[in-house]
Amino acid sequence: MSLDWIYYAISWILLAWHGAWDAIGVPDAAVIGTNWAWILAIVFLVVTVRVILFPVFVKQIKSQRAMQALQPQVKALQEKHKGDRETLQKEMMELYRKEKANPLMGCLPMVLQIPVFLGLFHVLRRLDPGKSESGKTLYGWTVGQFESASAAKLFTAPIAGKFGSTADELAALNANGTTVKVIAGILVLLMMGTTYLTSRQMILKTGWAEDPQQRMIQKLMLYGIPLSLLISGAIFPIGVIIYWVINNLSTLAQQQWVLRKFPPPPSATSKPGTSPRSPVQPAKTGGLLGRAKPAPQAPAKPAAPKVAGPKPGAKPVNPKKGRPAKRQG
Repeated sequence: MSLDWIYYAISWILLAWHGAWDAIGVPDAAVIGTNWAWILAIVFLVVTVRVILFPVFVKQIKSQRAMQALQPQVKALQEKHKGDRETLQKEMMELYRKEKANPLMGCLPMVLQIPVFLGLFHVLRRLDPGKSESGKTLYGWTVGQFESASAAKLFTAPIAGKFGSTADELAALNANGTTVKVIAGILVLLMMGTTYLTSRQMILKTGWAEDPQQRMIQKLMLYGIPLSLLISGAIFPIGVIIYWVINNLSTLAQQQWVLRKFPPPPSATSKPGTSPRSPVQPAKTGGLLGRAKPAPQAPAKPAAPKVAGPKPGAKPVNPKKGRPAKRQG
């Protein structure tokens, strides 16, 4: 299946935003070693994609709420079918189908952004000033736009360069290898950090899932994906990493807004294996790093007054004294 339609779509959005910033008056020449019209075009490519995918993001939040509401039933099934994994999976799938909950919905926004990422990766990887004129005009580009993008830089590092660029690729882009590695390395670390924080923010607010399959997905998104970027980030063009970092920052802001507007139920757990909170206990309100103010302690009940014992040498009190005498029958 040809992916040309993706390359045309990404190119059209990128060129449209670059043309808009150029029309506004953002200089196409480098300022502080950066061609801001092209950097802003990448930033607003992110904005465009986020606006398009916003309804999907809301569905993701609603699906996670439905999964949380089902946690007591899931836990009951786990206790009922302990040791029978096959029956447990069948029962849980039936429960999800009946309640119209999808445990894989949490990955849907990321999955839908994969074509955008691949399209931008392909488009920026092609930015080679040495290409023929026919190669420069693919996907709706003009020769002038192609040459302008090929020369575009972020702090003197070409947006088409990458940490693993060869000497020939750097020479074609007229780039300094050390500068490209430093800028790309910093961006890769930012990409890893913001990817981790987006997953952690969601888990802090919604809690760890009781369903083993859902919890495995959470752990993969929290730890697996950021670690994989340490290696794969070496082949990403700088422009693609800029897209990823800006996309993560917009995700953090969007998640914060949605989670404030639609707060998770107070029964969400904070860590795997912990028991759910009491319905009257407020949910944890820590930041991205999980820090929270200590909850105010309830005032202690006043102790009962102590009864003083008899003084040494005092005459014992007869408890029967003063009671009315019983009548003789």
